[in-house]
Amino acid sequence: MPANETAPSVKKKGRRARLIVLVLVLALFAGLGYGAYWSVDSVRASFPQTTGSLKVPGLTGAVDVKRDANGIPQLYADSDEDLFRAQGFVHAQDRFWEMDVRRHMTAGRLSEMFGAGQVETDAFLRTLGWRRVAQQEYDTKLSPETKKYLQAYADGVNAYLKGKSGKDLSVEHAALKLSDAYAPEQWTPVDSVAWLKAMAWDLRGNMQDEIDRALMTGKLSQAQIDELYPPYPFDRNRPIVEGGSVKGGKYTPAAGPGSGSPMSTGGQGGTTGSQVSTQTVGETGLAGNATAQGATVGLRTSLGALADTLDEIPAILGPAGSGIGSNSWVVSGRYTTTGKPLLANDPHLSPQLPSVWYQMGLHCRAASAACKYDVAGYTFSGMPGVIIGHNADIAWGMTNLGADVTDLYLEQVKPEGYVYDNKVLPFTTREEVIKIAGGGEKKITVRSTGNGPLISDRSDEITTVGARAPVSSAAPDRGNGYGVALRWTALDPGKSMDAVFSINRAKNFQDFRTAARDFEVPSQNLIYADNKGAGGNIGYQAPGRIPIRGGGADGKMPAPGWDSKYAWKGGKDGNAGYVPQDEMPWAYNPERGFIVTANQAVTESGTGAGKYPYLLTTDWGYGARSQRINDLIEAKIKDSGKISTDDMRTMQMDNSSEIAALLTPMLAKINVSDPDVRSAQKLLEGWNYTQEPDSAAAAYFNAVWRNILKLAFGDKMPKELRVEGSCMNVPEQTTGPADDLAKMVRECGERAADSAQPDGGDRWFEVVRRLVKDEKSPWWQSPAVGRTVAATTTRDQLFARAMKDARWELTAKLGKDQSTWSWGRLHQLMLKNQTIGTEGPGYLQWLLNRGPWNLGGGEATVNATGWNASSGYGVTWVPSMRMVVNLADFDKSRWINLTGASGHAYHDHYTDQTTLWAKGELLDWPFGKDAVDRAAVDTLTLQPEGS
Repeated sequence: MPANETAPSVKKKGRRARLIVLVLVLALFAGLGYGAYWSVDSVRASFPQTTGSLKVPGLTGAVDVKRDANGIPQLYADSDEDLFRAQGFVHAQDRFWEMDVRRHMTAGRLSEMFGAGQVETDAFLRTLGWRRVAQQEYDTKLSPETKKYLQAYADGVNAYLKGKSGKDLSVEHAALKLSDAYAPEQWTPVDSVAWLKAMAWDLRGNMQDEIDRALMTGKLSQAQIDELYPPYPFDRNRPIVEGGSVKGGKYTPAAGPGSGSPMSTGGQGGTTGSQVSTQTVGETGLAGNATAQGATVGLRTSLGALADTLDEIPAILGPAGSGIGSNSWVVSGRYTTTGKPLLANDPHLSPQLPSVWYQMGLHCRAASAACKYDVAGYTFSGMPGVIIGHNADIAWGMTNLGADVTDLYLEQVKPEGYVYDNKVLPFTTREEVIKIAGGGEKKITVRSTGNGPLISDRSDEITTVGARAPVSSAAPDRGNGYGVALRWTALDPGKSMDAVFSINRAKNFQDFRTAARDFEVPSQNLIYADNKGAGGNIGYQAPGRIPIRGGGADGKMPAPGWDSKYAWKGGKDGNAGYVPQDEMPWAYNPERGFIVTANQAVTESGTGAGKYPYLLTTDWGYGARSQRINDLIEAKIKDSGKISTDDMRTMQMDNSSEIAALLTPMLAKINVSDPDVRSAQKLLEGWNYTQEPDSAAAAYFNAVWRNILKLAFGDKMPKELRVEGSCMNVPEQTTGPADDLAKMVRECGERAADSAQPDGGDRWFEVVRRLVKDEKSPWWQSPAVGRTVAATTTRDQLFARAMKDARWELTAKLGKDQSTWSWGRLHQLMLKNQTIGTEGPGYLQWLLNRGPWNLGGGEATVNATGWNASSGYGVTWVPSMRMVVNLADFDKSRWINLTGASGHAYHDHYTDQTTLWAKGELLDWPFGKDAVDRAAVDTLTLQPEGS
């Protein structure tokens, strides 16, 4: 399929094209026997009404819904409840399929929609209990005002659903009804709250790293593992805040130069506690005849099975890995052309169709005690309020803080319970019933220890574990071996939903910080700007519920759950100790005049002067993107003294590769005799390390980088981390007589493509940066392949082999003629419709999915179109939206979404923003009433019943 690089510029042309597609749809379904059911009207039946008027039960006054040429709605009401009731109605008009799938996922009820194939996924989600916790939050934590808004939103969704099913809701619902009499149920406030749990799951921090490190112990020494997880380079990549201190129970930002000046060289600090290795676990307080080897085997098998289970869980925001993150930065008015701050944000999430974001404005016609909102930005379908955006006074953005808020605990399981401090305690249990579309059900028992739910119960593979593992008796559900429990902050009820509404209403930095206190899960970096005073103000706040661990744990490895010294402070009673919100880092108008957050370290932890006393995590992003943004801002200020809105947009599209700048000069010096490889090598001469979609040099370098990673690291990984289907010959055993070591067996990788290692992210940049000066490091050793490929023992030998392998890989993928090579042909974006677009029949995938688009950018670049080097070059992460907010004139702000406002296939606004997004273009973002009226092309009035 050719790359989709342009979009129709004339609306009439677009309609004609869609009608042709609809004819093809009809022909396809007619050929499959569905012709009598499907028609053009069937496909269009779910398209929303956007003009005229509609009656909506529950409204107390009229609400105007004004949509611009891209279908982006701005809502106007006279009361808060009417505003959120209308928001629910409009979300459902455009995105109900997305909302319906999402609520079934968060509740562990996908089997009710899609049948028996989702039972195991549902069982795992029920074990986590997202919706149960959401119900507890709604019942016991949220304010009466928040509950009122949530109920109004639910009423609006239900007003839309009234009398609709099948084709009236979406093509997907119509397809679902072909095989089952599925009918959506009423929306509830808890359906909205549960979405925050899914968001928190995808932003949960280092759980994957914790599993991976433990799995690596099967093949690598602790010293080798440490080399693959190097400390954060504080000497090179600036953290978000610098030099602040905690005194008297409060965090105080650094004053003067310390609030933003370049740092002196420093190492990785942190009150990390002792690291827990699998050998330690195997020898600590275990039953009877256990051996360290048995413990290690049981642990690795359990965690490998758990990793497989995690790969099967639908990731709304994206697969686990180094790609998940975001960019945001804010520049003070003294350095902008407008004289007020400029704020940019682009969260990096997995590409989806429709985009996870929905652009919207929520406006009170007149401010009053009954109507307090005048806000616009990016919303989540299924949840009221605005998540990222601005109101009339402030703007804010978010990036993932990356705090370590999950720990895996190994549990010594006995028939009567689990061991804790040499006592056997009973499990907390509950029964769950999973209903299956088409009939039938499955009952499961969820067991929890004091450390959390026993997630290992949900893996059939773990039932075979334990023949040599150090637990003498079988657990009721799973056979012998360790149980694995999950301690996670999101499983304790909180008030994050309160924070959403409070931020939407905030008028100054104090309001903003007060609201952020309740944004407990997921923990996010919050950046801020306002338009007060001569030049406005900028700020930063790190909120979140972040655990304080006991002295025995640092969160790097699974911990022994039977020993209380490894528990979170506050212990197993659920009242864990958390870093006090008053002691979380923040900044306000730092001297340097800008703040950058791009998943780098928030601050440097440790016990010395200028160090932060709490350990937030040891698994930060490594700062490649953040430091590039810092450098771009500083260079622009030095060059012209001022930064414009367009400068901010240009920075968002920066394609520079840090790893290319490091390695390309070395690659250029390699002595290459093969003329075909030499011609590819010459592509790198004079290359400026930018990854434009039409760059042949970028294509070749990234292929070389991928092959360096495979030869140096990937082939040395345990099978549980290597990409599924990658097979190699390995010794049948690793210890014993030499004759036995000569026996080779075929071993294949087991990890899903999106989460396999090495993924090539900026952690691997740092790994290679530290090793590259050691030309004879053991990592550069790679075995011979047959009689034609010699073994490598040095860096340059391995690099030369990678260059040759890359040349022939691209020849196979792109052709022998290098003049036709381009990075975009390798690095393509495919947008897939949720669930049916990835798991449904091929003909439905063809109908609902869109693409490909040829993209520039890459892994750990500012334009973070990520890809996993273990599995290929396809785009797995994207800036899911981009925005630049102009605090001097909100109507001159700019924004773009990955897809479009509509979730309806074949609608004008299904993917109408994607080609603009791919080119780095932004749309006008009207906010004031006059600007909204000028931009409006459709107006729908929602009327109260009886009016």
